[in-house]
Amino acid sequence: MRLVERTRRVVVFTPLGVAVVRRAQDLLLQARDLCHVGVSPLAGVLRMSIIPTIAPFLLPRILPTIRAAHPELEFQVHEEMSHEGCAGLASGARDCMILALPYECGEFEVATLFEDPILVAARAEDPLMQAPVVDPSELPDERLLFLQEGHCLRDHALKVCRRADQRFGSAPGASIYTLVHLVDAGLGVTMLPQIAVDSGIVSGTQVVTRPIAGGETGRVVSLVWRRNSPRAEGFALLALTIRDICVRQGIVPDS
Repeated sequence: MRLVERTRRVVVFTPLGVAVVRRAQDLLLQARDLCHVGVSPLAGVLRMSIIPTIAPFLLPRILPTIRAAHPELEFQVHEEMSHEGCAGLASGARDCMILALPYECGEFEVATLFEDPILVAARAEDPLMQAPVVDPSELPDERLLFLQEGHCLRDHALKVCRRADQRFGSAPGASIYTLVHLVDAGLGVTMLPQIAVDSGIVSGTQVVTRPIAGGETGRVVSLVWRRNSPRAEGFALLALTIRDICVRQGIVPDS
């Protein structure tokens, strides 16, 4: 069977070679999972992916409590974009992931942690901020600031303000912190997740926030893991633990 085609410059897989590689990846993933059979579900190394628009605002609030409750658990946290984390989860390079839905990540088990509303942010004197709630139609396209492509928060914000993905008034920002500084300098209006605002991201600035009118006005922060993982019980317990911490800290209301 010919698995690769070779030239002087490149080596490429044949269609049969691609199929063999995929089967080999599945076997390696099953072998990794086999190592966790019979092991305490919340013990040992846990490679967790988390997206940049959640990590700095959630991790400081949950990791100390989780580590105190499960000292035998060794966290390896990887802050990365949604597509990177989902690929790592599918290949077995990551064990679980905290991301924001909706997002086409794959066929994984999902445990909802909390809902995270998305707010309009502008300087206090901006006419938009004079109303208690902002209508999406009032948002000025020429002044809207979003994260650069690749951040799922960009897609969530576009959906909340009912805009198609297009170029707006300014170059995209690389982080939520950058967007806040641009707005504080009077360069435009942006959309911020509630968890970032509650963490004090606009403190010390002239930026204020308002809820946006409409039905779907946020994202759903969730923990996901591979189906049939031998550590599924542990991940479900971890999700309950994180949600309980969020309730006690006021991140999510007690239901």
